[in-house]
Amino acid sequence: MQQTTPADAAEGPEGPRSPEPGTDGSEAVGTGTVGTESDHAAPHRHLRDAREDAVEAESEGTLLASLRTRLHCMDLTGRTTPWLGALLVCALALVLRLYHLGSIHELIFDETYYVKDGWTIVHHGVEMSWPDDPDPAFTSGDVNSSEDSGEYVVHPPIGKWVIGLGMLALGGDSAWGWRISVALLGALSVLMLARIGRRLFRSTGIGLIAGLLLAVDGLHLVMSRTSLLDLVLMFFALAAFGALLIDRDRFREGLARSVAAARARGEELPLLGYRAGFRPWRLSAGVLLGLACSVKWSGIYFLAVFGIMTVLWDWWARRRVGERRWWENGLFRDAVPAFVAMVGTSLVVYVASWSGWFASSKGYMRHWAEENGHAGGNPVVNALRSLWHYHAQAYDFHIHLDSPHPYQANPLGWLLQIRPTNFYYRSYDYGEMGCEVEKCASQVLSVGNPLIWWFGALSILIVLVVAIWKRDGRAWSALTGIIGGYLPWLMYMDRTIFTFYSVVYEPWMILCLAYVIGLLVGSRSADGERRLAGTLLAGSLLTLIVLVSAFFWPIWTGQVIDVDQWEWRMWLPSWT
Repeated sequence: MQQTTPADAAEGPEGPRSPEPGTDGSEAVGTGTVGTESDHAAPHRHLRDAREDAVEAESEGTLLASLRTRLHCMDLTGRTTPWLGALLVCALALVLRLYHLGSIHELIFDETYYVKDGWTIVHHGVEMSWPDDPDPAFTSGDVNSSEDSGEYVVHPPIGKWVIGLGMLALGGDSAWGWRISVALLGALSVLMLARIGRRLFRSTGIGLIAGLLLAVDGLHLVMSRTSLLDLVLMFFALAAFGALLIDRDRFREGLARSVAAARARGEELPLLGYRAGFRPWRLSAGVLLGLACSVKWSGIYFLAVFGIMTVLWDWWARRRVGERRWWENGLFRDAVPAFVAMVGTSLVVYVASWSGWFASSKGYMRHWAEENGHAGGNPVVNALRSLWHYHAQAYDFHIHLDSPHPYQANPLGWLLQIRPTNFYYRSYDYGEMGCEVEKCASQVLSVGNPLIWWFGALSILIVLVVAIWKRDGRAWSALTGIIGGYLPWLMYMDRTIFTFYSVVYEPWMILCLAYVIGLLVGSRSADGERRLAGTLLAGSLLTLIVLVSAFFWPIWTGQVIDVDQWEWRMWLPSWT
């Protein structure tokens, strides 16, 4: 949006404004009335004041333009075209995620937990236990055979509420109902990434490249078509990142205007620095990060990293405009309020996410305090004690989860998709399920597009070098999701963990890849031939990536294909 400077406002839409009638003394002279000396001097005084006001307005406008440039407050031109491009990419993502979404009428991989939990949580407020081997009955339509007691679960409830709402809309006996909520969030995350990339890099093209890459990537596609919790966590973390970007831009714009106005008047900057006031987008980020933590506890890493990021953004801006005590002012004005707005809000949202458990009498460990001699006179305190003990038990489960699994994967190999997770596999003989050869296979393999991930891993290293060498804040921002979503898993390499967890930080890896593609194309000031060569190379790479996604489409969506064709898609021995 094009910003209007005070100088622009003084001129108005039709050019410089004329003085108001009579302010230049013309009416007094026209009447023939003899005026005093002061009357004759008045027109000159008014003209002089008007000129001084214009000079002051011009000076403030010049200062503002300079400060906005220094703070990188570059305007994003255009409104309709960028939105149209982002919506088209989102539409592509939506079609890919909804196409035959319910064709596999089975609970695949961990859907066996989260779909049934989602169904009971929207009806009882808590996850309920089920009899042994409940999946055949559930998938055949007997969705109300849960037992009358709460189930022990180790993840917070919000992700299951999201899944359950889709089932509430389309039915618990519908495979579409099981998966529709996550599929919609997957498509919306593509739209968000396109807009976030545009705002972060100040480039509509880079934003659309990021959105396209996310739309056609296999890991994101499979996770969007499967009702697990990780994509829901990614959605809230990405939305929080976008909210903080908007907050950053609004803070810098307000800071620039405040400093420009003060300097134009010849005033010193306030001792305590610029006061931004209420920051709704930072508060929104706190709510979203609270929701992320309410899906999986690993959302707390995003809360920590993004909280540090937003304060560093503010400190940098204060230092850039020349505040004398930028560190102290940032600590007082930014860091402390940011902690309250983000950590405090996240904590409130997290506790509120358990409201169904608090309201229920059947939730697992709901009355642990009363039943184990830890009750006091306050029922609220008793409930919180019970919830704390529940969390302690769940934490113990997580840190000791080391049972072998055939598809567990060391996080060192996640970026290269060394050991993707097989969600579903069936083999068919001739004549079964439309198989027209001797042997067919149907698989849902959560492997990302190899070109996206292999080039993405390389791009992270390039962006890190650029961030350090050129001190590029955009590069550091793109890396924050990697820091919050990937690096913490390196502390748990001995646990039973899976490659599909990578979907949580995938948008930031793709931002890094899109940024490097932008570097490949070159800046607008670069030589025309150099930009043409870079554009052709980038276009060729994107075309090849889309073709590879089309090639892998059958094993992302459970299509029945010839076993020979299936083997052609097993590029690494570790994929089988």
